Amino acid sequence: MNKRISDNTLGKIKLIVLRVIVYAILVFLTFLCLFFFYLMIVNASRSNAELATGFSILPKGNFFVNLKNAWNDDSINIPRGMLNSLIIAVSSAIITTYFSALTAYGIHAYNFRGKKFVFTFIMAIMMIPSQVSALGFLQMMNKMHLTNSYIPLIVPGIAAPVVFFYMKQYMESVLPLDVIDAARVDGSNEFRTFNTIVLPMIKPALAVQMIFSFVSSWNNYFVPALLLDKAEMKTVPIMIAQLRSADYSKFDMGKVYMFILLAILPVMIVYVILSKSIIKGVTAGSVKG
Repeated sequence: MNKRISDNTLGKIKLIVLRVIVYAILVFLTFLCLFFFYLMIVNASRSNAELATGFSILPKGNFFVNLKNAWNDDSINIPRGMLNSLIIAVSSAIITTYFSALTAYGIHAYNFRGKKFVFTFIMAIMMIPSQVSALGFLQMMNKMHLTNSYIPLIVPGIAAPVVFFYMKQYMESVLPLDVIDAARVDGSNEFRTFNTIVLPMIKPALAVQMIFSFVSSWNNYFVPALLLDKAEMKTVPIMIAQLRSADYSKFDMGKVYMFILLAILPVMIVYVILSKSIIKGVTAGSVKG
């Protein structure tokens, strides 16, 4: 009896130690993520002369001065750039997530000839880097007179093999075919079933992919730099590159850090909004389990 009690006590101690180690690692990783974000806020509050002196852990009093300088910069229209990036990122995220989920639903819910081939073909496309087809894509956009347009930056998001694969795997785990068959018996057409039944069931997956798609489109520099020449249509990454390549005598690092901070804020806001859906979905799944 005493041996059994001691074994149980030892097991509890090991479990407590393991939890302490895991939480310590999580706290350390969280600190690393937040620390560099904090440093960016600190640098955004320092003047160019103060930044030249080196590292500082405490914020200074130049935050609103840098904000005013960045927002009212004559060479770069930051508000317009953020609006351009927001239009492209939101539209691309919605289109990518919706049509990838719709494609995954078609593969998951239907049995048809060539189903395995279609799935394999989509997975093969996922292996091709976007840079490989960039030249051909640029030539096609030139022939279609779609340069200096947001259409080539938004519409191709319909074909997103990585998002499709994630949605397909998620549907296999949470979307039983009996639910779809029951909706069909009740007279629901396929689009109504998808929009009113399937989408609410996969809301956590939609939220995750909306975040990833938004961030990917927001940070995209390569394709917009090839297609957008007009100053009023340029996006945030292009403007940051232009700001960093400015004349060194006029170079203001405080303004650059402020611009980077402004560029990150929309991503943080989108994550905070959509993360609630992820948490609710995980909670609901654990309750059902």
